[in-house]
Amino acid sequence: MLPSTLWILFMGFFGGQIARRLGAPPLLGMLVIGILIGPEVGNVLSAEVLDSAEGLRTLAVMIILMKAGLGLDRQKLARQGSVALRLGLLPALSEMLVVGAIAIVLFKFDPATALLLGCILAAESPAVIVPGMLRLKSLGWGVDKGIPDAILTGSALSDVLLLLVFSLLLGILRQDSPGISLGNTTLSPLQVLPLELMLRIGLGLVVGYLAAHILVSLLVKQHWTQKSVQDVLVGAVIALFLIVFEGVLPIYSGYLAVMSLGFVVVQLDAPLGRRLREGFDGLWMVAEIVLFVLLGATLPLQVLGDIWRPGLLLLLLGIGLGRSLGWYLSTLGSDWTWKERLFLLPGNMAKATVQAAIGAVPLAAGVAGGEEILALAVLSILVTAPLGAWGTQQLAPLLLKKGIVDPTQVGALGQVSLLAAVDTSPMAERVLLKAADLARRSDGEVLVLSVSDRPDAEQLVALKLMIGRLLADIRHQVWIRPGVVPETIVEVARSQSVSDIVIGQPQCRGWDNLLRGSVSQMVLEMSPIPVILVKGEEVAALESG
Repeated sequence: MLPSTLWILFMGFFGGQIARRLGAPPLLGMLVIGILIGPEVGNVLSAEVLDSAEGLRTLAVMIILMKAGLGLDRQKLARQGSVALRLGLLPALSEMLVVGAIAIVLFKFDPATALLLGCILAAESPAVIVPGMLRLKSLGWGVDKGIPDAILTGSALSDVLLLLVFSLLLGILRQDSPGISLGNTTLSPLQVLPLELMLRIGLGLVVGYLAAHILVSLLVKQHWTQKSVQDVLVGAVIALFLIVFEGVLPIYSGYLAVMSLGFVVVQLDAPLGRRLREGFDGLWMVAEIVLFVLLGATLPLQVLGDIWRPGLLLLLLGIGLGRSLGWYLSTLGSDWTWKERLFLLPGNMAKATVQAAIGAVPLAAGVAGGEEILALAVLSILVTAPLGAWGTQQLAPLLLKKGIVDPTQVGALGQVSLLAAVDTSPMAERVLLKAADLARRSDGEVLVLSVSDRPDAEQLVALKLMIGRLLADIRHQVWIRPGVVPETIVEVARSQSVSDIVIGQPQCRGWDNLLRGSVSQMVLEMSPIPVILVKGEEVAALESG
């Protein structure tokens, strides 16, 4: 089993990186690696690993759900208004219904199985959409009307909705809901669905709310943990328990309970929510490799070869009819132009993460047509993920207007970047030490900026030697720029999209600031980017004394 695990992690990682360098989403490379090392091609994976695929998928689903709950921003939901809410509900529901109706005709599925397939294929992929939208925000495309934010919020809501309906339909197909007898009349599972939907939604929200209070009590109030890793471990165990326990007590939605858990934790204790979000992001980096490689390894290639033609037709009609109708209804009454509405086609058509997580669940649960559902899920990834990732970036300049980027509202992907503003005074060492400490904590990089019209050569050499010594283990650059000091610092920080400015505050006497002015105070007032003030020895001595 250990060699198979090494195959999955090692080959899956490099397969993803090769796909990234070719301009494709990394998940496609992982999927191809899974096919190559799976039983139908390379056959290098042990039976024990393949048999444990269902449990590993459950773990991956839990991570996705927690990330979704922790990532829902209540203020952003309120700010986006009804457009984001409609984008989260209408396109997903309309595509699910159209796919379900067509699947009954093309694949002879029963209504419950057809709707189950609709839930899988209608879900959107955060692994493709989130990086794409954040990049558009950083470039300014569509930011004036909040189009990237609306797509991000709507995508998260639609996945929440579809995962909930998926869990209810799966329960029906597993015969967890045999029906209800009312006198001489027995209601079918589909007739009971609305009542069961309300019951599971209500109890799922309650269970998630209670679990969030328990988690906050254990980690924040009673201090059972001492490190962020332990916080993530306890949070993951509780979330996984909520999903597993649904099989014992199938009267609530475990999926919704986990998402509710993440959302409520953020409201109860924002620092804990931030630590959990960062931890689950780290877990997902490993889970993503395992999930997509195992998906490719368990793919029935013969079935995929048999259904790819009707499958493409199903995808085309589902997106072209169902999702387009939902997009049109979602933006009625908004100030979006027809070009901006058309951008929704590449903007949130990509499918990958959810399909990989739940595409094989019906097959593992013994649902009739499970092999076809898995093959269609993989087909949707292969077709829509590269098209969505490519189309988002290529069509944005043609369909969206470029606005002014607000650095405080742009989420950052990748490394943290700090600007350390220094001069040749002794204060520079304290600023560099602080910047180095922050960079090490976040695995970030530092841009050291010194603003001077006529820098002294000897002092400059000494400063660069000190920078090299204090930042030896950190990626850094050194810039010497002429100009007005506060304005130049803020201008460089904005142009380089740094996350924070680190600057010294050497003076504490009010008359000094009055006579000479405080550079740090001016930067603090001018900068839209967070400023970290490093106090000089004189200030620190007065405060400690």
